[in-house]
Amino acid sequence: MTRRDYHKGPVTLRGTQVPQTTTDQRLLDDAGPADWVHSDPWRVMRIQAEFVEGFGALAEIGPAVAVFGSARTPVDHPYYALGERVGRALVEAGYAVITGGGPGAMEAANKGASAAGGTSVGLGIELPFETGLNDFVDLGVNFRYFFVRKTMFVKYSEGFVVLPGGVGTLDELFEAVTLIQTGKVTNFPIVLVGRDYWAPLLDWLEATLLAEGMISPGDLDLLQVTDDVDEVVRWVTTRRQRRPAPERRDV
Repeated sequence: MTRRDYHKGPVTLRGTQVPQTTTDQRLLDDAGPADWVHSDPWRVMRIQAEFVEGFGALAEIGPAVAVFGSARTPVDHPYYALGERVGRALVEAGYAVITGGGPGAMEAANKGASAAGGTSVGLGIELPFETGLNDFVDLGVNFRYFFVRKTMFVKYSEGFVVLPGGVGTLDELFEAVTLIQTGKVTNFPIVLVGRDYWAPLLDWLEATLLAEGMISPGDLDLLQVTDDVDEVVRWVTTRRQRRPAPERRDV
């Protein structure tokens, strides 16, 4: 029986060395009334190291787009083929492709990007069922902390393309919407791919959140939805052309 790999940042563990909890879980769990005083300040050094490693690995990848989607998408599913087409089309338009580095839709986008001769990036995360980065990732970074990984997605992507997915995909989607809504990022396109899949969610946003005054009408305009891969690329590149030249900022 082949033993599974467990990735803990840059470290690979197998067999009895695989931990029962993740680094994120240990950070967020309540460890008692005073334990955090002794342990949490030292965790800052590890968190800082992850930021430094991520910044160093991704700083020179050039224009990039993050592609999200379900890790459970089967290889023979139409959504997998759709992910391949998206990855290839983005590379042909001059972008690197960044995914979570896992299987399913993420693997599909990496496969399409790699087949097109582009930069195929995977940002992995330590999970209890972690299987490592997929075989189509050319540049991979494994993270312990979700919030560090999320920062890398937003900082080094010029937009998000969202394939059908589950809770993790929704998490990335709505975090991006929140960052745009609050002005933390600008000129950042979010494209939902798969009209039939996303239609019930969009209907609920309009019929419930908007109707109850929980969001503004313009918030719905932050999301584009399509079945056309060429349209995905067109929306991303159009936003890029509108982006103002970066200003010099203090660190």
